[in-house]
Amino acid sequence: MTKTLHNDFYSTQSQGHYHLHALGEFALEEGEVIPNLQLAYATYGMLNESRDNVILIPTWFSGSHQTWELAYIAPGRALDPEKYFIVAVSQIGNGLSSSPHNVGGDIAMSRFPRITIGDDVRAQEALLRDVFEIDTLALVVGGSMGAQQTYEWAVRFPDKVKRAAPIAGTAQVTPHNVLLTRVLMDAITSDPGYADGDYASHEDVAQGLRRHADLWAVIGFSTEFWKSEFWRTIEIDGVKHTNMQDFHRACNQVPYELMDPNSLLSMAWKWQHADVARHTDGDLAAALARITARTFVLPIDEDMFFPPRDCIAEQRLIPNSEVRLLHSVAGHSGLGAFEQSFRDEVDSALNELLALDV
Repeated sequence: MTKTLHNDFYSTQSQGHYHLHALGEFALEEGEVIPNLQLAYATYGMLNESRDNVILIPTWFSGSHQTWELAYIAPGRALDPEKYFIVAVSQIGNGLSSSPHNVGGDIAMSRFPRITIGDDVRAQEALLRDVFEIDTLALVVGGSMGAQQTYEWAVRFPDKVKRAAPIAGTAQVTPHNVLLTRVLMDAITSDPGYADGDYASHEDVAQGLRRHADLWAVIGFSTEFWKSEFWRTIEIDGVKHTNMQDFHRACNQVPYELMDPNSLLSMAWKWQHADVARHTDGDLAAALARITARTFVLPIDEDMFFPPRDCIAEQRLIPNSEVRLLHSVAGHSGLGAFEQSFRDEVDSALNELLALDV
């Protein structure tokens, strides 16, 4: 299949306004090539004359700039567009940037190449140089897979990153995450409608996408989230639900059923292989020792994907780093910023980090 598939979920009507930048032929770390890599990005605020007020936000699994725009970026917040020039870049394969369903040609659909976290970061660095002539970043901040990219930035380009704030993520994938992502992928590929990745529409894979969403509900949210019925307080499209299954349907199943299956699989494979120790022959301590950025590591207390102990173990290997523990009953999915207290903790940590001289 060489054609592209239209999917309204990735339109500006659904995701909000964003730009596309063509990087041309882009060689990938796994040996393949994207003939004309397109990166989707959104900007907030103004770049100052000295180009030193830049904050970069890489996106997480299945996400785009939109959640950050709605939940974290605002005047008076830590990510203040009146003070900083904020660039949110969609990772390769997320459905907005070059992805299996939108590239067409010889790498369409099932033939889309393997993408690494390193590919994302190299592409982001090129975009910042090509479009804005940006060489240094006041801060790189990202959650989950965005945290993986934050670590990659700090290790790969230590001279370019002044501050780093990985939220709810690790620099090296854990065995638990490898198993988890395998199950997430199997939920999709086991659907007969997946057709070995050459389905005619994402709707053909509805059952697999629904099972994928079910797994996110089980481990993305904490056990306490469901036990305490905190979900009753959350509005989705202006509606609060009184039935747990109705909430799960609106919060998890419906969004994932709208997404492209191959895009989710591309990101899951990338997540499985995230490892900054690629730069140091497998030596994680040596890789993290390269970081010169002032770093705040921000785990979430109830996170079952990236529990605090995993994040703290890595933080101890990073020079000039500190831990700021975040609290959310929602666990890893607390990144959606359902709680004002969580937003306040993130803002407090980022304000503290941004105030440090570097």
